[in-house]
Amino acid sequence: MVANEMTQAEAERPVVLKIDHVAKSFRLPTEQATGLKMAFLNWTKGIKGYTEQKVLKDINFEVHQGDFFGIVGRNGSGKSTLLKIISQIYVPEKGSVMVNGKLVPFIELGVGFNPELTGRENVYLNGALLGFSRDEIDAMYDDIVEFAELEEFMDQKLKNYSSGMQVRLAFSVAIKAQGDILVLDEVLAVGDEAFQRKCDNFFAEIKKDPTKTVILVTHSMDAVKRYCNKAILIKDGEIIASGDKNDVADRYTLENLKRENSKDSADQNTEKLDVYPEGLNKEVPILRINPVSPTVAQSSSDFIFEIEYMYGHNDGYIAISLNDIKRGGIPYDSGPDTFKVPQGHHIVRFSMPLHLFNDGEYKVFCTLRRLTLSDSEKTEMIAFTNNSNSLIFAIRDSKNTNNYALINDRSMSVSLVETMQV
Repeated sequence: MVANEMTQAEAERPVVLKIDHVAKSFRLPTEQATGLKMAFLNWTKGIKGYTEQKVLKDINFEVHQGDFFGIVGRNGSGKSTLLKIISQIYVPEKGSVMVNGKLVPFIELGVGFNPELTGRENVYLNGALLGFSRDEIDAMYDDIVEFAELEEFMDQKLKNYSSGMQVRLAFSVAIKAQGDILVLDEVLAVGDEAFQRKCDNFFAEIKKDPTKTVILVTHSMDAVKRYCNKAILIKDGEIIASGDKNDVADRYTLENLKRENSKDSADQNTEKLDVYPEGLNKEVPILRINPVSPTVAQSSSDFIFEIEYMYGHNDGYIAISLNDIKRGGIPYDSGPDTFKVPQGHHIVRFSMPLHLFNDGEYKVFCTLRRLTLSDSEKTEMIAFTNNSNSLIFAIRDSKNTNNYALINDRSMSVSLVETMQV
């Protein structure tokens, strides 16, 4: 009942941005005519001299007043083109864009700044480019300078600023401009640590203002989950997920994991090749790890995966290790001779409990080993899974409150026993 009421309340907020069946293409030249004769000959032969790249295909979404709206996708998916259409830098070939309110785009740091002008002059220049009058810039000038912490430097030429000072000034102009809709493209990592904290506080405050709307393009899924209330995921110019920010962020992670874990045809048919991929050889032409469970897993469940191998002797062992991609280190290693496997072409299924772990990205890596002739208690590695045939997966759990550490605070905690005066 509460969810329905919230949905109805959101629907009652006015739409400040509507993207309706928007499409955009670019023409990429393939050959250049050096004269009228060559251009005429190309035309008679039906040679266009360019290829058409469809960057956006039938994009539809609405942003309501007060939304903190995330747009995510891999590089080349069409995000920046979409932002330039929203900011009226590009005109769509098809569809329409409706903007209701003053829109302040911040697509690239420092665009419109002149190094030969002072910081003060650049604030007024950049404000004018954003569509503000001099009186409007006068009203926001002190807030801009205070936020950038550049009071003593505003009458110096911009070329004398450090790169960090320029970034702070450009970002401050964008976020302190009194607009209704703020469009931000990859700007969450600007400045030093203290300035980033100030930016975090700004985003926390702007989320509380029901009259302000933010559109954020980012590769940081932490930022999407932290700030946004809605999001869309773009892939190859199309929206493939929209709505709940957590679902979109996890789908983005899944798409990245699929890409990282994709195998080319050479890896799939190594037994037919004379040259083997890294880690494989004539004795072990196949060794790869495939998921059975979803590759975005919940820590409340077990993660199931399979290892496929081909080995012609009966002295083989599989060793498994788990690597923490973000934090580094190896949270688990099975040891070299734990799993003995029969000779031939087999698939072995494994189960791994995840209840100890915080959110993160992990890689399952394995080796195939055999007993050494000199000592039956020891093994030697004869094959291993490279990046293409290892398995990458993610753990996500809404119950995890602090994901800094490897182990979640529901599985382990440290208790204060005693305080002793010395």
